[in-house]
Amino acid sequence: MSEAASVPSLPAGVSPAFLRDARGLQRKLVEEYYGQLASDATPRRPVAYMLVGGNLTEILRSFDYDVVFPEIVALNCAIKHQSLDNILHAESMGYGLDVCGYVKNDLGLQDLGGKTSFGQIPRPDLLVCSFSGCYVYVKWWEALSESYGAPLFMYDVPYNREETPRKEDIDYLVSQLWELVHLLEKRTGRAFDMDALKRILAESRRAEDGWVEFLRAGRLRPSPIEAYFESIFYMFPINVLRGTREAADFYDVVNAEIRDRVRDGNYPLPEEKVRVLVEGVPPYTNYRTFWDFFRKWGAVSVIATYPKVGGLFDRGFRHDPSRPFESIAEYSLGAYVNQSWPLRRKIIADYVKEYQADAAIIHGIKSCRSFTAGQGDLRDWLIHEQGVPTLYIESDHQDPRYFAPAQIKNRMDAFFESLEQRRAVAAAAGAAPP
Repeated sequence: MSEAASVPSLPAGVSPAFLRDARGLQRKLVEEYYGQLASDATPRRPVAYMLVGGNLTEILRSFDYDVVFPEIVALNCAIKHQSLDNILHAESMGYGLDVCGYVKNDLGLQDLGGKTSFGQIPRPDLLVCSFSGCYVYVKWWEALSESYGAPLFMYDVPYNREETPRKEDIDYLVSQLWELVHLLEKRTGRAFDMDALKRILAESRRAEDGWVEFLRAGRLRPSPIEAYFESIFYMFPINVLRGTREAADFYDVVNAEIRDRVRDGNYPLPEEKVRVLVEGVPPYTNYRTFWDFFRKWGAVSVIATYPKVGGLFDRGFRHDPSRPFESIAEYSLGAYVNQSWPLRRKIIADYVKEYQADAAIIHGIKSCRSFTAGQGDLRDWLIHEQGVPTLYIESDHQDPRYFAPAQIKNRMDAFFESLEQRRAVAAAAGAAPP
């Protein structure tokens, strides 16, 4: 796998020292993981396809399954500028323009043979669909099951309506987890090993501690991390390798590097002028360009919601080896896109205060209804109810046809220029800047 397939290349002006040892280690982990998935070695480990939000990695790993996340495969395709061919092929198969870009990339890629520049994507032996905030997941996994002929396990996750999970929701999910265990026992011919699951959950917890330490570095002034753009480099272990020693050790390396940055004064930008909260999935096909639009104005994202799609660990959740099935159920309920809008608004408002954000940028995804629906109302709520200057822009996470760089740049320039003007007026009046 090439370097660019593992992580996005950096925009002009970003010091290579800013992303140093951790970036190299992340690249190595990705290369090794996809390399062994594509290996011809026999007997090979079975492969399960899963979705990132509310995933059941630990249970699958306890039965020695490897996991593939088509969303993450699609992400890499988009970064490598390879998603459009897959999307166009899916559209030629009959999938409409408004279908999720992740879905079209995956189904198009699968019909074209599954070969990418970063490796051959293996066929699934099992499909595990967690209905976590998005009904498109169900239809996507049904299409994969029909195409591959692989068995499909539907994990029905109720929408989260309250901050404290309801007992009846937890009980409902735990009963389904046992159904998955029995299915895996039948398919592998192995008895379920609770002690093995507990050991895996302990490693998950250690990785989650390290991931949260990294994310919370954004509270420092200036922030030593770029919470939106840089987090993308470091999400692979917490999502794909969670439950392994390698994932937990990875965040030890990351956080040692962050401490070195603070010591050496090596920050994302020479001067942090604006602290930004970012909501929404990145436009992976134009990742570098989008980052440059922030950098031009000295804007650093100190907190972002997208890195939480794999779990709201920074809100206090941890997998618990002493409560294995209950904590897995709580994790599934707690996927960011599975939160009701009142809960998402509260999370964002808390982030603005905790991370001392000056403004918010909302990036809407044209083909993603579950993440984007309600973001227009969120913008109005942040501006009028919370007093947070907020900009809403839209493109797509997979389809480059929806990214209009001149239009997006003009809107972002106008937004950041207005922030500068408001600060100048407030300073002249002797008031605190907004």
